[in-house]
Amino acid sequence: MGTSMGGDGWPSGGWRWWEAGGWRRVGPGKTATRAVGADRRRWGTAAGRQWVAGRRCSWPRYSTAGASTSPSSTPSSTTAASSAPEAPARLTASRPGFRFAAIPDGLPPPPSSDADADADATQDIPSLCRSTRETCLPHFSRLLANLNADAVSPESPPVTCVVSDVVMSFALDAAREIGVPCALLWTASVCSYMGYRHYRALIDKGVFPFKDAEQLTSGFLDTPVDWTPGLSKHMRLKDIPTFIRSTDPDEYMVHFALHVTERLAQADAAILNTFDELEPEVLNAKHAMLPPTTAIHSIGPLPLLVEQEVPQGDPLNALAAGLQLVEGERLLPRLAGRQGAQRNCPSRWCSSTTVYGSITVMTNEELVEFAWGLANSGHDFLWVIRHDLVNGDAAVLPLEFTESTKGRGLLATWCPQEAVLRHEAVGVFLAHSGWNSTMESLCGGVPMLCWPFFADQQTNCRYSCAEWGVAIEIGHDVHREVVEAKIREAMGGGDKGREMRLRAEEWRDTGLRATRPGGRSHANLEALVSDVLLISGGRGKAH
Repeated sequence: MGTSMGGDGWPSGGWRWWEAGGWRRVGPGKTATRAVGADRRRWGTAAGRQWVAGRRCSWPRYSTAGASTSPSSTPSSTTAASSAPEAPARLTASRPGFRFAAIPDGLPPPPSSDADADADATQDIPSLCRSTRETCLPHFSRLLANLNADAVSPESPPVTCVVSDVVMSFALDAAREIGVPCALLWTASVCSYMGYRHYRALIDKGVFPFKDAEQLTSGFLDTPVDWTPGLSKHMRLKDIPTFIRSTDPDEYMVHFALHVTERLAQADAAILNTFDELEPEVLNAKHAMLPPTTAIHSIGPLPLLVEQEVPQGDPLNALAAGLQLVEGERLLPRLAGRQGAQRNCPSRWCSSTTVYGSITVMTNEELVEFAWGLANSGHDFLWVIRHDLVNGDAAVLPLEFTESTKGRGLLATWCPQEAVLRHEAVGVFLAHSGWNSTMESLCGGVPMLCWPFFADQQTNCRYSCAEWGVAIEIGHDVHREVVEAKIREAMGGGDKGREMRLRAEEWRDTGLRATRPGGRSHANLEALVSDVLLISGGRGKAH
């Protein structure tokens, strides 16, 4: 039996359409104009709330782990996520061959019984990372011990490997305690991993901590960072993951990022959601950085790999479907009615973000600027507006906007992002450059408009624009004229738009070849299973 730790959750929300001048409720959930608590800055977490293929998922705060077992010879997986106590039993009962369990995440109870307070309890990334690092190991070790104690039949085998998200690296210690191999999964891009690893060099060079807050606006962030092995020569300080933008030498996330990325060297294997052709120089640098005892397996893009490994109708597909709240089939026919003779006819506008399951917010002023930029571009669109998208206020769109976009706009609070990005009606994708969204866009062959917010999003944006040629960045300060111009540039018939679409389709085809039999990602997955996950015994006690 294999055990894995990662982010997962129950979907929540719903959607409403704006079409032909009116709202129409399609699924359960909140309206797009629900107010959120005042002055709350949303931070995301792998264990609290996340986007999975475009779905926003929330688990109540109390716990963060799961376990699944499989009686088959194939290593099963276990998911660590924040879950309600009844969730593991419900999942286990509905999915024969899998066992789900939960452990506490160590966070205190929410200060009130308010539903929003409970749902947002794990949105403070530093608190969650500190809590899981300091409190989860004994709980997870006890879970593994209990699983082994129950291993009395072929239907309930002992734990033979552990697969963990890197940010939950306490699972590495638990695996060493019982002498089984441990593979750590890095869910973000390899270029962002290298950005975090170079934090130590930035400390040594005196770049971190920042001298004062003025360095955020004085042009200091434009400083070239061309001395980092493996990273693009086009990198600037503003493209490095953003936790270093602090004047506090004890900034927790800087030191946590160093801790988890450096711990990868202690794992039996590093699993990467990328493909060799996409990040070759960074992968070569990572091979040189990690010891030979840590096997590196790039098995992405995961959405395309899943299509190769999990046939239609397989029970594993039913598992994924069981985590959906709203069926995407209700949305996709609406897109079909808007597809033109060529893919660049309608535009696609979706406001969603994925960075360790993060939720990004904007001001209502920014929302309005995006709205008018979109309206003035003249293109058809689907715009996903979460009910909590606007920071400390309600998401309110001008009546004039809805009037001016009648018949060519779909507004929703949720969408099946991966399926939408594969639809031929989709021309351009606006995203914050979270890695899941970036990979899903590449899998669909869809160019992007990037508006990065924090963490690794800036790094992914820089690579998407300067290295892969599939994106245009929207500046930090949002103005409707700029948004309109960027949409027209990406969707138009000029050289830039054509080149972006061509490059996006080339990366999609390259990803398909990588995940098919004979491709590198497909071969890396087979090697991961045969050389690591099916081999009893790890590298001994943690050091």
